[in-house]
Amino acid sequence: MAKIENHKYTIEEAFKNCFYIVPDYQREYVWQEKEVQLLLDDIDEQVGSTTSEYFIGTILVAPVEGDRNHYEVIDGQQRLTTFFLMLCALRNRLTGEDHHGLISDILTTRRTTPEGNIETRLKLEPRYEHAGELVALIAKQDSDPETTRAAVDIEGIPHFGSLNRLLDAYALLHRSLSEKYPTVAELKKFWGYLASNVVFIQISADVSNALKIFETINERGVGLNPMDLLKNLLFTQVDQNEFSRLKMEWKKVTAPLEKKKEKPLRFLRYFIMANYQFEMSRSGKNDSVVREDEIYTWFTKREHARICEYEEKPFEFIRKITRNVEHYLNFREGRDNHGNPSQAMEGLRSLTGAAFSLHYILLLAAVPLPAALFNHLVRQLESFLFYYIFTKTSTKQLERDFSLWADQLRTICAEHDIVEQKRQLDALVQDKFATAMKRLEGQLDDALRRYTLGSMQKYRSNYLLAKITQHVETAFQGSEAPLASFTGLQIEHILPNNPSAALRTHFEQTNPGIDYDEQKNRLGNLTMLEQPHNVVAGNDFFAKKQELYRQSGNYLTRSLVALAQVGSNSSISRMNQKLKSFDEWNAEAIEQRQQLLQSLIMEIWSTTHLEA
Repeated sequence: MAKIENHKYTIEEAFKNCFYIVPDYQREYVWQEKEVQLLLDDIDEQVGSTTSEYFIGTILVAPVEGDRNHYEVIDGQQRLTTFFLMLCALRNRLTGEDHHGLISDILTTRRTTPEGNIETRLKLEPRYEHAGELVALIAKQDSDPETTRAAVDIEGIPHFGSLNRLLDAYALLHRSLSEKYPTVAELKKFWGYLASNVVFIQISADVSNALKIFETINERGVGLNPMDLLKNLLFTQVDQNEFSRLKMEWKKVTAPLEKKKEKPLRFLRYFIMANYQFEMSRSGKNDSVVREDEIYTWFTKREHARICEYEEKPFEFIRKITRNVEHYLNFREGRDNHGNPSQAMEGLRSLTGAAFSLHYILLLAAVPLPAALFNHLVRQLESFLFYYIFTKTSTKQLERDFSLWADQLRTICAEHDIVEQKRQLDALVQDKFATAMKRLEGQLDDALRRYTLGSMQKYRSNYLLAKITQHVETAFQGSEAPLASFTGLQIEHILPNNPSAALRTHFEQTNPGIDYDEQKNRLGNLTMLEQPHNVVAGNDFFAKKQELYRQSGNYLTRSLVALAQVGSNSSISRMNQKLKSFDEWNAEAIEQRQQLLQSLIMEIWSTTHLEA
């Protein structure tokens, strides 16, 4: 094993003696105001109150071959970068003092090149994106934050993401030093403590060993999240000359998630549970759930490293994650496993919204299925989740179930005989989905009888009525229209939501003992109507709304007034047997329509078999 060295440095000694490079494969500057302010406050508390050293932790570096005292920063760049910006701000505040020249010498280094030229370089050089240009300009400008930002704009240096955080950190440090140390004497006192008493331990080892040390230091996720730790774990598996390539591949994982504002750790959990089978523990328990704080530990276990193959094939492993990211984001947008728009996926997405995502475990596991079978599975999954969501059954067990069912799905996906593949998929749906739905049938019936617009989130009430409307319209038109054609309609209270006094009095007189406000929000009193009709219909009596209902673009609403006259054996005639038109609207009519809608619901959200 190569020699590992450690040295205790003060801030002044570190930047005088060392040249720090933040390699492009490292994560960028992520500190925000909270972290920068906390570091500054910690030092502020020590200034003037003690002469003892203030220890800020360990910095892990790797020597750069051929460049004496040049180091790549493996761990600690957030702190080193912040201290570098702090020195820049302090130097500017001490303009005109001898300290200004002293700090300038600490911030830069001069050396003779092999060609005999003298070059001046900053003591800290971040090499990701345009960070080097930005930090160089901050140091060269030696100005207040506003002037510095203007210079950045003039130079055309981008300042988004980590680059903007660098500018924000400089502004915060400059402002805080001005506010807390308004006089030159106070600033000199702060510099004296910072230069001589703030210390850290610098551990130096070659890159390979440094990354392994980094992994050990952070094995419980201290300071970094599992996504960062996994990235660095992968860097330990490749040669240094492949670092840039690995970084570019890793960007394909993180950048799309960041762009869509998806939580990377949630994705990573689902990726693990969808793609890998969990082995039995010694106690015989198969705990198939990985928590966020367990992700990194899971990857580092010997048996998991073996099944993931990231040690032998790190680039193939990253590409596997990348493919899963692409599918994951497609699913979030209502696309199928081939990235195509899918009515089945749109229905599932409309049901679950952004609040529920456990089903992505199953979807990721099912990616290799033929598109037709995948979309069939999605429709069955939608029915299954409808029962859980609308009965408000706890989904705590579902995460574990989905992880185990994902194992079965991967086996089904690997089946080459399409007939056998269909048989196995039908068996899974029947055994897992249909069985659970049968168990919840009574609860669903009760939940629907008690259902009001306040029972669920508005988007789910809209989804419920839109799906019923779509189902009836499909029978009427003979083809399925996209669900989006109906989710854009408005929910109409047949018995008005805000009735006139005359209408309320009439209802109470003709429906003695029945509470108007309870009836108006029942499922049986709701339908879907185009916005212009909904506005005109307003709060009027049913008799005055009938003509507007007759003009509606969907048959479910038109059927309230009259059923279409068609032949005796058609999809419309069969649907008519399940519908009813009404001459008047009262509590009895609402109850009758409630029952017919519940029957339609049981028909719509059901499991079906594949044709052999």
